[in-house]
Amino acid sequence: MKNPYLYSYLPLFSILLFSLSFGIFTVGKLIELFRSIGLYAGMLEFFSDMEIRMLLLFIIFLCFFMLFSALKLVGETVHEIAMLLFSNDSEGQAVKGARLGYVIFFFGGLVSTLAVQSFLLLMIIFALSLFCSFVYTVYKMSQYTSLAGMVGLIVFEILFWAMFLAAVFFACLKLYNGILASLPFAN
Repeated sequence: MKNPYLYSYLPLFSILLFSLSFGIFTVGKLIELFRSIGLYAGMLEFFSDMEIRMLLLFIIFLCFFMLFSALKLVGETVHEIAMLLFSNDSEGQAVKGARLGYVIFFFGGLVSTLAVQSFLLLMIIFALSLFCSFVYTVYKMSQYTSLAGMVGLIVFEILFWAMFLAAVFFACLKLYNGILASLPFAN
C-alpha cells in the first residue's frame, strides 16, 4: 500500500532550504552595506560579529519564509482553480499525481544551498526548479484533461502570474516614485 502523504513534508523543507539560501546571501550583502555606511562598527559595540549575523539571518530567513509560503499558497490556489475550470478529473487523481513535483523543488532547494554566494545562481536554480515543476505538473495533468483543457490550464496560470507580477511591479514603482518625490532635494 502506498501512502498518499509520503511527499507532504517536502514543500516545507523546500521553503526552508530556499529561505536559508536566500537569507545567507542577503545577510552577506547587508553586512557589506552596513560596513560601507559605517553602521557595522557601531553595531559591534553592542553585539559580536556572530550575534549580528545570526540575528540578521533569523530576520531575513523569516521574511523569505513568509514570502515563499505565501507564493506557494497562491500558486496552489490558482492551480486548483485552473483544475476546477479545465480538468475532467472528478476524483482528484490529477492533484495526487502531481505531488511528486514537490521532489523537484526539494532538490532545487538542496542545490541552492551550494550557491549562496551568487544571487544570479540562486535565481537560476529557483527559476529552473519552478520551470521543471511546471513542466512535470503539466505532463501529469495531461492524462486528466483534453488538449483544449490543457491549453486553457496553461494560459490561465501564465496569465494569472503575469498579471500578479505586473501588479507587484507597478506597486513597487509607485512606492519608489512616491519616496523620490518626497525627498527634499528632489524638488
